[in-house]
Amino acid sequence: MDVGADEFEQSLPLLQELVLGADSWVGLDIEFTGLRSNLSGPQQISLFDLPSEWYLKTRQSVQQFTICQIGLSVFSSIEGESNKYVAHSCNFFLFPTTFGILDSEFSFQASSVQFLNQYGFDYNKFLKNGIPYMNEEQEKKIKHSILTGNWRVRSSLDKDQIKAVIDEVTRWLDLAEEGDWMALPGVTGFQAFEVQLVLRKALPDIWTVMEDEGVTVKKVSKQHRWYLENTSCDRESCWKEKILLSARGFSVFFQMLVKAQKPLVGHNMMMDLLHLHEKFFRPLPESYDEFKLNIHNLFPVLIDTKNVTKDIWKELNFPRASNLSEVYEFLNSDLNPAKNSGPVIIHASRCEKYVETKCPHEAAYDAFLCGSVLLKVAHLLLWRVHGALPIPEPSFPLYLDVLAPHVNQVNLIRAGVPTINFSGPDDPSIRPPILVVTVRRWPRVSEQQVYHEFQNLGKFDVRRLAGSQFLLLTKKFKDTRSVLKEYRCHPTLQVSVYRYWRHSPNVSCLLQVCGVVTTWAFIAFLLGRARP
Repeated sequence: MDVGADEFEQSLPLLQELVLGADSWVGLDIEFTGLRSNLSGPQQISLFDLPSEWYLKTRQSVQQFTICQIGLSVFSSIEGESNKYVAHSCNFFLFPTTFGILDSEFSFQASSVQFLNQYGFDYNKFLKNGIPYMNEEQEKKIKHSILTGNWRVRSSLDKDQIKAVIDEVTRWLDLAEEGDWMALPGVTGFQAFEVQLVLRKALPDIWTVMEDEGVTVKKVSKQHRWYLENTSCDRESCWKEKILLSARGFSVFFQMLVKAQKPLVGHNMMMDLLHLHEKFFRPLPESYDEFKLNIHNLFPVLIDTKNVTKDIWKELNFPRASNLSEVYEFLNSDLNPAKNSGPVIIHASRCEKYVETKCPHEAAYDAFLCGSVLLKVAHLLLWRVHGALPIPEPSFPLYLDVLAPHVNQVNLIRAGVPTINFSGPDDPSIRPPILVVTVRRWPRVSEQQVYHEFQNLGKFDVRRLAGSQFLLLTKKFKDTRSVLKEYRCHPTLQVSVYRYWRHSPNVSCLLQVCGVVTTWAFIAFLLGRARP
C-alpha cells in the first residue's frame, strides 16, 4: 500500500490500529537521497574508527541528506492458526515540511538517485505528494509561531501562489454579492490552512471553508464575519491546532510507533536509526552515548537481521548471500533444514502486490523481507536448539526468547567493532590485529600507494603512522595471515604485528625525551663528582 500526503491523514486511524494491535514485530526500511558525503582523508569512515568516531563522521552525512521513502511491515499472528502470520506493508513517501519558518535544505547524491531509479522509484510521488514531517525542535518553533500569530510565509513559491490567490479573490469580490462563493481548487493539505489564514487576515468581508477539493471562499457582511469568528467550530484558534497536526505529518505516526513499543526489525539498520532520530525526534547530539540512550528509550527492542543471519550462515554453511533478497530466497529453499516446519506468512488484503511481484529496494517490500527473514531465522534457531527433540509449539514470545543474544545488537559497517550495543557498553573489538608496514627505498610513498600494493590480498584500510610507517587493518584474519606470509622477506616492505610500546610514535618520543633527560642527569652527576 502506497501512502502519500493526499491519503495520509485518512489512513492514520487504520495505521494506529495496526501498530497498537500487532502482537509481533514491525519491519522497517528507509530509502535516502544519499548515503555518505564524499569526505576525504581522516573524515572517511574506516576500520580504525571507534564507534564514537564512526558516529561523528556519519552524523554529518545524515544531516546533509533526507528520507524519501519509509517502508513499514507490521506482523501479527492469525488467531486460531498455529504459527501463521499476516503482514501489513506500507510505503510512505516523505518530503520535509515547508511552512512558515521551516524551509529545509538537503542534498542528492547522484549514485543514490541512479540506484533508486534503476529499481523504479517514483520521484514524482516523493517531490509532489510527499508526507511532511518535522522533529521535536522544529515543532516547538512552528507551534510557537502559529499559536502566537508571529508566522509569515517564507517560501518564494508559496508567496507567489498566495499572492495569486489574493489577487484572484480580490477581483472576484469587486463583482460578487453577499452570499456568493468561489472555489479555489487544488489548495489542499496544511497549505490550505496557510491560504485561509492569509485571506481572512487580508480581507474582512470573506469567510473560508476547507473542503475535500480545496478551499471555498464566501462573501459575507462584517457582522456575519464577526458572528462566524466567535461561534463557528471553524474558529481560527481551533484550526491553528489542525495546521500543526497537518504540518507534523508523518511525525504523528512516528510518535504512535514509539508509543506502541513494538520490536523494530531492520537490515543493516544503523543508518535508519540515525535518520529516525534526526528527522523525527531531535537533531543528532554530538555525544555518541546520548544518541544510544535516546534510541534505546524510543525503541527498547531492536533486532538487526544482518547481525542475526551472519552467525547462523557460517554455522550452517549456507551459500554467501550478498543482499537481503538472497537471504530470503535461501531461507525459503530446501537449503533451510527447518523450512517445512517454519512459520507461514501471508500478505494482508490491501498489500497483495508482493504476492507475485518482487520489488527489491522498495521500502515496504524490504521491510516485509526483514520481518519475514527474522521469523524464519528465529524458527531455524529454535530448531537448532532442540535438535532431535520435538520443537515446542512455535510462538512469537518463544521466537523472541531464542533471539535474545541478538537483541539491540546493530550491525556497524566498516568500523573498529562489528556491532553497536544499544542496551549497554559496546563489546570490545574482535577484529584481526593491526599490522605495521615499514617502507624502505620508496620516497614520498602515500597511503593510496600502500593500499594498492596490498589490495590483491584483501580489503585493507591504510593509515599513516609516522614518516615511512603505515598501519594496515582488515576484517578478515585470513587476509592478515596472507600478508604476513607473503611479505615475510620483502626487500622494500617490512610487515609485522603492531605493538603499541614498540611502534607508537608517542612512546618513541617519550623514550627519546627520557633518554635525553637521563643522559644530561648522568653528565651533571659526573661533573658534580669531578668538582674538588
